[in-house]
Amino acid sequence: MVRLHVKHGDDSQFLLETTVDVPVEDLANQVAAIYNGRLKMNRICSEMEELAEHGITMPPNMQGLTDEQIEELKLKDEWETKCLPSGGSVFKKDEIGRRNGHAPNENMKNVLQKTMEEAKALLSKVEANVCVTMDMVKDALDQLRGAVMIVYPMGLPPHDPIRMEFENNEDLSGTQAGQMVIEEPAAQLWWAGKELLRKKKLGDYIGRNEKTKIIVKIQKRGQGAPAREPVISEEDQKKMMMYYHRRQEELKKLEENEDITYLNADWADSSSLKRQFQGVKNIKWRPR
Repeated sequence: MVRLHVKHGDDSQFLLETTVDVPVEDLANQVAAIYNGRLKMNRICSEMEELAEHGITMPPNMQGLTDEQIEELKLKDEWETKCLPSGGSVFKKDEIGRRNGHAPNENMKNVLQKTMEEAKALLSKVEANVCVTMDMVKDALDQLRGAVMIVYPMGLPPHDPIRMEFENNEDLSGTQAGQMVIEEPAAQLWWAGKELLRKKKLGDYIGRNEKTKIIVKIQKRGQGAPAREPVISEEDQKKMMMYYHRRQEELKKLEENEDITYLNADWADSSSLKRQFQGVKNIKWRPR
């Protein structure tokens, strides 16, 4: 199997296994689906952290208002009593006024946090040399959905971004998160400074060796060629710098501890052999 190390810009994303016979179009769609799935998981985890700290989101017309403004406008959150966490809530006011402050208790909070950690670990396997599949992405999303259902058995309000993400109704227009998403038809793969054309197969570029390992970069169509990978990896560069620094320190110590007394030794005398043959070795001079 061909192993791909997928990057976006200079950031490592995930490892993927495929074959040289796969059409580039299918491969690009597969990479984009996993890439977007990981983005969705990260967005959900980010919102779940806020859910664990401050409870569900308030209706859009109440978000950002102070308590006095809400009371003056006579606004009421009808979901506050419907969407209560299991085991009761602990009030932790949201200073930015986005969530209602009725956070889950410590046990339910731990359920959310532990599930988030497991989901992130499942899809962050570059260092562990584990390849990611779309099934793994779906499993991670199912784990997050299950944790939310455990803590909020009555569900989340329809305007809560977590529920919208699970139902694929999220609106990312005008957001930084939306700019990061790469739709499958617009996904481009690049390798060794070349765009992998969708009408060709992967083997047309890398040959027929199924044991090949390459780094590919995904980006949106029309953005031009991404920066090429450095000749020396960052890790190798650090090792080289450490080696040269250590070598310089050793040379510095040798210069400080230079000892030239060996020049007085017999073996260092270039005329020693000549005097030995002439019989004038070990002659001592003394005054009469």
